[in-house]
Amino acid sequence: MRIDIISAVPSLLESPFNDSILKRAKEKKLVDIKIHNLRDYSNNKQKSIDDYAFGGGAGMVLGIEPFSKCIEDLKGKRDYDEIIFMTPDGENLQQSYANQLSLKKNIIILCGHYKGIDQRIRDYLITKEISIGDYVLSGGELPAAVLCDSIIRLIPGVLNNETSALTDSFQDDLLAPPVYTRPAKFKSWEVPEILISGDLKAIEKWREEKAMENTKKRRPNLTKNKKD
Repeated sequence: MRIDIISAVPSLLESPFNDSILKRAKEKKLVDIKIHNLRDYSNNKQKSIDDYAFGGGAGMVLGIEPFSKCIEDLKGKRDYDEIIFMTPDGENLQQSYANQLSLKKNIIILCGHYKGIDQRIRDYLITKEISIGDYVLSGGELPAAVLCDSIIRLIPGVLNNETSALTDSFQDDLLAPPVYTRPAKFKSWEVPEILISGDLKAIEKWREEKAMENTKKRRPNLTKNKKD
């Protein structure tokens, strides 16, 4: 998989992709992440990429020209499955969509900044708008990193144990059950006896019951289509 990220502040994306799982995925050549500085596609000597909003108002707006130039350059070299804009008013990121994207070959992610981006970018250049929550950040770089993490960890070979991702919360519209590790007893707090019984069938049933219990308690909206 190849992911191209277009950013006005590319340095904000250095750390997320240079550690832990995402770093290993790159080293294994399971994903190729290219970060593009929007200023490299500016048409003026000052390398400016923003301007005042038509009609007045506070804040600067990222212009359409550098985005269009960058996207055209990328699309001239390969086909892209999705061109995604990270924005608070986009569709909320769901595990099901991360699953879909993990099967794609090439995607582009646009990061907004300042007051926003020229609406024509959203109208004519992108295929999907994604939000990571109903709040506003300084730019789209951190949301882009979140989206990438949610996708890349699902690619076969990225996690040491590939079945781990299949038992995450939301994979089957349920939250994950509780997990424990050694010691089996700490102070007066003990691990549920079933988990150290060795009865795999009983353990699996316990986990299923706890997953449903957790979901009903914490996210009852997810259980609307579930049968008891």
